[in-house]
Amino acid sequence: MSGTATAPAGWDAEHAVDTAQAAALVHAQFPALAGAPVRELASGWDNTVFLVGEQWVFRFPRRAVALAGTEREMALLPKLAPRLPLAVPVPELTGRPAGGYPWPFWGARHLPGRELMTCGLPERRRVAAAAALGEFLRALHDPRLVGRVGAALPHDPFRRGDPSVRAPLARKLLDRLAGRGLWKPAAPAAEAMAALLGKGAQAGASRAEPVVCHGDLHPRHLLVDPDGRACGVIDWGDVCLADPAVDLSVAYSAFSGTARAALLAAYGPPAERALKGEGELRARTLAVFLCAALADYASSIGHAEMLREALRGLHRAVA
Repeated sequence: MSGTATAPAGWDAEHAVDTAQAAALVHAQFPALAGAPVRELASGWDNTVFLVGEQWVFRFPRRAVALAGTEREMALLPKLAPRLPLAVPVPELTGRPAGGYPWPFWGARHLPGRELMTCGLPERRRVAAAAALGEFLRALHDPRLVGRVGAALPHDPFRRGDPSVRAPLARKLLDRLAGRGLWKPAAPAAEAMAALLGKGAQAGASRAEPVVCHGDLHPRHLLVDPDGRACGVIDWGDVCLADPAVDLSVAYSAFSGTARAALLAAYGPPAERALKGEGELRARTLAVFLCAALADYASSIGHAEMLREALRGLHRAVA
């Protein structure tokens, strides 16, 4: 996304790092990278990311609320990376506040690939990516990881596994999209959405055994290669302990039909346990919320590709 776009209200940067400041900070603190070219790679709600020397990615928090997540990424990703079947960023270079920038930042080796959110991959070509993501989530949700890294993680701090919290927020976002003329589903989809969010609003808190979750898994955070194969999972600022349905929401936001079935099959028998009862309701409700939030963001900054994918995700979530 362009760093010059206007973010939606509530997501404004408290400190927006531009390319010149990022270059000054990196060049001054890491002599081996002095003079290396710097360009903005992406900007999101909480962080701005720069590519340095075509080999390193530096992640700068934009808002104070992201700092705890930045610290968790630096502490946990080096431990998680060897245990996961897809690449994840591994912070190797830690920057300190300087030159008017108030927070720590970090650098990791650049992971190739494009966000599923913006690569335009057709539904029929998502099966391989979905299956690889299912295997990845099976490894991430291994209960043994809780004992190894769980002590450092909060328990679902944003209550993403609680549909009674997410459903009302999703309704507000959908109303905002409808007011802009962007959310105009046909009757079956509209009725399905109303039914889903109605049930979600009445659901209780999760009683599932928590696992290590990415915590914010949607099409922006899955990287795919030019052939549509999954090649990485990024943006771990919300890593936490949570109901596995929190991450399995990606089965409903990013995939449908055969691809969704491939993800759940690769995840294995635990998928049936995770999605039984209210599990599927939790996953679908969160998928709606995340896609609605992404659509709101994309429409506000004029990102047409992201908006199209987010709106498609809303339809997937109720299909």
